[in-house]
Amino acid sequence: MHLLSILDLGNAVEDVFALAKEFKRRSRRKELEELLRGKTLAMIFEKASTRTRVSFEVAMAQLGGHALYLSPKEMQLGRGESIADTARTLSRYVDAIMIRAYRHGDVVELAGHASVPVINGLTDLEHPCQAASDFFTMLEVKGRLRGVKLAYVGDGNNVCHSLLLGSALLGVDFSCATPRGYEPRQEIVARAMEVAKESGATIEILRRPEEAVQGADFIYTDVWVSMGQESEAEKRMRVFRSYQVNSELLAHAPDARVMHCLPAKRGYEITDDVIDGDASIVWEQAENRLHVQKAILVRLLG
Repeated sequence: MHLLSILDLGNAVEDVFALAKEFKRRSRRKELEELLRGKTLAMIFEKASTRTRVSFEVAMAQLGGHALYLSPKEMQLGRGESIADTARTLSRYVDAIMIRAYRHGDVVELAGHASVPVINGLTDLEHPCQAASDFFTMLEVKGRLRGVKLAYVGDGNNVCHSLLLGSALLGVDFSCATPRGYEPRQEIVARAMEVAKESGATIEILRRPEEAVQGADFIYTDVWVSMGQESEAEKRMRVFRSYQVNSELLAHAPDARVMHCLPAKRGYEITDDVIDGDASIVWEQAENRLHVQKAILVRLLG
């Protein structure tokens, strides 16, 4: 089994959440179980990372396994070796591969030639481990997911895509406000609509943030300029100016909790008083990357 999209978790998502809850409880009591003793995870990073690298590396260490950091510049991949040959070689050495890449197609190709599980640590299309951790955090706060409303404000990017698909899978009502031309990809929206028919989730793609957050249990945002989009920074700052998550926006959903996948550009997509305020559960999200990814690793390798 590979984890390239959050939809790949399917019915196993409830087991992952239950396992993550147990891992978090044990972590609080400094109880460790070496469930992955002797297992090795290769971690390929085309994009820089704080949370993804540290959480996966610590997860493997606490589970008794080993994580191996690999930069394409330090691999033959950076000198022209094919993705397929890299996948075949690594599969002879390690028990799983986690890759954080620019192009989703490269991760799909890697998985197609790997004989061990491949985990998407982020691509231009999805960020499934982040979204899984986010839904686990929402479950902790509300005690349920079905019928909960998640409002996303900002760029219809990879994080938005995984939240959209995850909401459809889990029965979470999803409302997204983006500027014209920055909506989530139509094929992702169509797939989410299809999945939502089974779960009963509602999906809305809107323009006005004030409309999207009405009745929201959670308000989520992400950076306006992602890695690789630096040349668009000036334009994006203008386009997204009215999509800031601030106290004025929160007034339209006074009981909502605020989420951000980090890193945050404070003063742009979110203000200091909001990310550091009582409504913020941003740091819980960050911590839960560790516990949920432990559960995913054990599910794939245990």
